[in-house]
Amino acid sequence: MKNFKILRSILRGPIRITTTLEDGTITEKQVENYTDDDFERFEEQEKALATLTMALSPKISQGFREYTSAKALWEALIKVYEGNEDMKQSCQDILRQKFNMFNYVSGETLENKLQRFITITTEMSSAGVMITRSEINKKLLNSLPKSWDMNVSVIKNTKDLNR
Repeated sequence: MKNFKILRSILRGPIRITTTLEDGTITEKQVENYTDDDFERFEEQEKALATLTMALSPKISQGFREYTSAKALWEALIKVYEGNEDMKQSCQDILRQKFNMFNYVSGETLENKLQRFITITTEMSSAGVMITRSEINKKLLNSLPKSWDMNVSVIKNTKDLNR
């Protein structure tokens, strides 16, 4: 079961439970004045932080101990592991280059070749690199060894490479 309250807590950031005084000023609510809803919101925030913290390996979590809110921890994890826009663009460029340079490796089994190809296309998809089904199929066909040339020609001439 998915808990969207935890996700909301991560995205909203740390909560401040406040009250409005008679003169209109907003101040932190004293713990003894918390309602059940206030406690529930606070618990959701703590569950969100605990969920993120427990999902990290002990080695990784050491580097993120200073974060005391789920949102701050989440943003730090994104910054470290996804990088900024320049890093994302660089990663996409590298993946495009890997795809463009994908070719037959002498002595490689068809199974290994397919696994290597699937890995590259999956990484591209995860990184947001858009590539058409036709381009994927053409690249795979063109990377087959010379002994497959007759089959590749027949497939290219008789099949719709978009499927």
